Amino acid sequence: MPVEIIEEALPVLNPPLTSTKGAAQAAKKIPALGRAAQSGSWSTVTVIAMVVFHIGAVAALFMFSWKALICAAVLWVYASNIGIGMCYHRLLTHRGYKTPKWVEYFMAIGATLSLEGGPIFWVATHRVHHQLSDHEGDPHTPTEGAWWAHIGWILSGVSMHSETALLARYAPDLARDRFYLWLSKYHWVPMVVVGLALLAFGGWPCVMWGIFLRVTLGLHATWLVNSATHMWGSRRFQTKDHSRNNWWVALLTGGEGWHNNHHAHPVSVRHGLAWYEFDQNYLGILLLKKLGLAWDVKLAQFDKHDPKPAGVA
Repeated sequence: MPVEIIEEALPVLNPPLTSTKGAAQAAKKIPALGRAAQSGSWSTVTVIAMVVFHIGAVAALFMFSWKALICAAVLWVYASNIGIGMCYHRLLTHRGYKTPKWVEYFMAIGATLSLEGGPIFWVATHRVHHQLSDHEGDPHTPTEGAWWAHIGWILSGVSMHSETALLARYAPDLARDRFYLWLSKYHWVPMVVVGLALLAFGGWPCVMWGIFLRVTLGLHATWLVNSATHMWGSRRFQTKDHSRNNWWVALLTGGEGWHNNHHAHPVSVRHGLAWYEFDQNYLGILLLKKLGLAWDVKLAQFDKHDPKPAGVA
């Protein structure tokens, strides 16, 4: 059975890519986000922020406390697993399940604590990545270099966090939501509020671990999905890109490293398709379902005589 690259029904993302020629044609119809369009001058604000956070991450190692470690661990789960993996990625980008708006908003606020931008920017960028994966126009493909895929596109690419009108073409569903418009514009506010709360709760050690160290490690974990899982690992499905399943990236990201599985079945909230492919973010969605807070959960379906998924339902 052929595997579709894109399963979303959003008009801006159609048609699905079926060839390199199709990718090039699609790239001409939407504003370019790939290296050819982005690479150029360095973003001063972004570079300064990255340098400060990396220095802060190193400094945090000299300010250890158990309270600080606990703060970092709790915020990691909230920001990286619940926020990025379960919300920005599997819920908002691919609409793999539904949940009450208050739950959706709570998770989205957590995602902003990862310093990966507001929901419209993140979702739009990721949808373009799926549409043009490893073809011209992909915002962060290793075909443009491993450094570019990992961090170069952030440092020297065009900063589009405030380009809501342009990005709305890729995320029209979010652009119609006033809360997401506000959160996309003020995505830095939750980080400041949490930082002040940590300072009051446990002093500078909690700030350094709960903000600087956690955010820096979380950024690199997410960037590894962009870079490493398109270079190293196994391929269960013959997708029209270079996506791979990488077990150690999956461990770091709560299951996001089962990337070839995901590109083959992007709407499925289950990325770990085999029993040994641990997928913490999927387990989190199952917990929401058990609590009655998630429904219409889309999963890759299995033929019991064939361990490979047959489709998504």
